[in-house]
Amino acid sequence: MNMKTNDLKNKSLHELNEELLALLKIQFSLRMQHATQQLSNNKLIRLNRREIARVKTVISQKNNHA
Repeated sequence: MNMKTNDLKNKSLHELNEELLALLKIQFSLRMQHATQQLSNNKLIRLNRREIARVKTVISQKNNHA
């Protein structure tokens, strides 16, 4: 996690979509851990959500320029 925006901009759309899918799976896992009170660090949910937004932003930018 915690990828730099410049690193994301260097990836292809296919790689970005794979990254997004992986982050969404992590988000689901974190939400389930939170619901069952097994998550010890709630900050991970917020960090993951921001990372998803970062990837979606770069995907959107690439789609607009292509």
